[in-house]
Amino acid sequence: MFIVQLKFTDDKSRAGHFMEGHKAWLQQGFDEGVFLLAGSLQPNLGGGVVAHNTSREDLQSRVEADPFVAEKVVTAEIIELTPSRADERLGFLVEA
Repeated sequence: MFIVQLKFTDDKSRAGHFMEGHKAWLQQGFDEGVFLLAGSLQPNLGGGVVAHNTSREDLQSRVEADPFVAEKVVTAEIIELTPSRADERLGFLVEA
């Protein structure tokens, strides 16, 4: 499982130009079953994504395809988390 932090750069004012592409990128991640959750980092710092069912290498390629990343509107950091305990509703995230 991975947590992707997408932190705004000094070019965050350009985000509006790439928002539709970013939304399409997010939707593709959800449609392909890789993204579980996406949202904003507060206060207005950027965004974050929780991903699973992927390798670090594949996720890195996916993240690089985000228009926000490609256009340097955000910087991306991928954090790998190996869940060992979860609420029963999220039990599918814990490796057997």
